[in-house]
Amino acid sequence: MTNNRLDRLSDSLGHSFRQEGLLRQALTHRSYGAQHNERLEFLGDSVLNCTIAKALYDAFPNLPEGTLSRMRANLVKQDTLAEIAVRLKLGDYMLLGEGELKSGGFRRPSMLADALESIIGAVFLDAGFEAAQAAVLRQFESAIANIDPNVSGKDAKTRLQEWLQARKHALPDYQLSGTRGEAHDQIFVVACHIPALDIAAQGQGKSRRAAEQEAALAVLKQVGEIR
Repeated sequence: MTNNRLDRLSDSLGHSFRQEGLLRQALTHRSYGAQHNERLEFLGDSVLNCTIAKALYDAFPNLPEGTLSRMRANLVKQDTLAEIAVRLKLGDYMLLGEGELKSGGFRRPSMLADALESIIGAVFLDAGFEAAQAAVLRQFESAIANIDPNVSGKDAKTRLQEWLQARKHALPDYQLSGTRGEAHDQIFVVACHIPALDIAAQGQGKSRRAAEQEAALAVLKQVGEIR
């Protein structure tokens, strides 16, 4: 991996590494070599959770602990991390063993999420907590700004399920309609059907789960639960 490529990633992260070896290690899967990213992932996970917790604590001073916890869980879950990793094109930079390369590990949401947490850990070791905090907030800023405190941190699928159950309707049916794009940058299209209401809506995302969330959100808008 050339320095120029790592420089481009550093620019996207908004952090210039003094110890570039840390960034390289953060992108190295255990299948590639002994100097891999699992310990950095452990560290980054803690920094990420602390940073998001503080950001939510500051942004929503009147919300109780339970609601803040649900909000945080929704922000630091694998799907969200993987979407950010895709936006940063981390799959293009990851160092994987031959088997993982052949099986498309660089597209796997779990592996992308782990790599992002590893990078956060690497920033922390490279420049301290404030630098790592700034890197996290740079990637999560819009997600935090768009949180609606009135929904108590629940995602669209949960909200739709609860809305239907309250009206004694069957649960929604999610079906994969198709995919498009190159193998390393696929977009999933999912349809959400509510037979009892004769409603259907589509959603798109970088993962099937993300597409399901978008489809559920579209249904909630149709029934007037979200404006």
